[in-house]
Amino acid sequence: MENHVGEAPADHQQNIGKVSFSDIELARQLFGEHNRNLLRIADATDCRIHARGSTVFIDGDPIPAALVRNILEQLYDLLKNGYPVYPNDIDYAVSVLSHDDRTRLKDIFLDTVYVTSKKRSITPKSPSQKAYIDAMRQFDIVFGIGPAGTGKTYLAMAMAVAALSKGVVSRIVLTRPAVEAGETLGFLPGDLTDKVDPYLRPLYDALHDMMRFEKASKLMEQNVIEVAPIAFMRGRTLNDSFIILDEAQNTTSEQMKMFLTRIGFNSKAVITGDVTQVDLPPHRISGLIEARDILRNIKGIEFVFFSKTDVVRHRLVQDVIDAYEKLDELKRMDK
Repeated sequence: MENHVGEAPADHQQNIGKVSFSDIELARQLFGEHNRNLLRIADATDCRIHARGSTVFIDGDPIPAALVRNILEQLYDLLKNGYPVYPNDIDYAVSVLSHDDRTRLKDIFLDTVYVTSKKRSITPKSPSQKAYIDAMRQFDIVFGIGPAGTGKTYLAMAMAVAALSKGVVSRIVLTRPAVEAGETLGFLPGDLTDKVDPYLRPLYDALHDMMRFEKASKLMEQNVIEVAPIAFMRGRTLNDSFIILDEAQNTTSEQMKMFLTRIGFNSKAVITGDVTQVDLPPHRISGLIEARDILRNIKGIEFVFFSKTDVVRHRLVQDVIDAYEKLDELKRMDK
């Protein structure tokens, strides 16, 4: 692979852009150790970047060179505001600004949702994630629909823990379907807890990423935080609660209706799922797909849709999603 980062050439006449930063220490943070951050940006934009002191010179076609300048200036602005820029943040910045160069990263990245027990700030990383956070603040029922890795469940969990810590709600209820891919709980080994836990494990993982294991366990013992399969929601009214229904594409129509009618006073419900990953038998209608079609025009219910550009996992996840989308398209063409 060609190294796109180096020392500035003696003759800068061919440089399309030049960006100078006033604070050399912040510039060094921006560039990264051995200019690794600059190399990351250069590889993603197919430009050549040269650094000298606190000045960056950009070689490349006008459009990608302008993109590089925009990325550098906005990331530097984040550093000036005390936001620590990590390698993944650079990937997010490239993705976001490539799709809309008018986006202000500061409006997104500086919107802190929650600070974890490890002092890590959880913030949105894309315009869709920002819209999702704003929707959860404004509406009592929010649907987050999109592919895996877009932060739907994680951000909902962060909002729930933040609401609990501020006293806005008195408990958190986390639920998801416990029957997937044609399996039923009766065929699984162990007692009821053993049968249910594997389906709920992703919710536990997200929760333990927000707070210390001991604190989470104590709150669960006190039923301040409840994690249960959706069947356990029947017959209940949930007041003063932040309720998250995960993997909602695998609810039936009846389960979705039952869940949505459990919501009581001073409660919020967030429903997340990926309509391309339905594991229900072919003759069963997905409750999430049906809800998307019949509830979108109800005032007070908000739908936020994510795409592959919102993926915030390993950069290869987006490539995997692309590959499967192409496969699905080929299958449709063959029919």
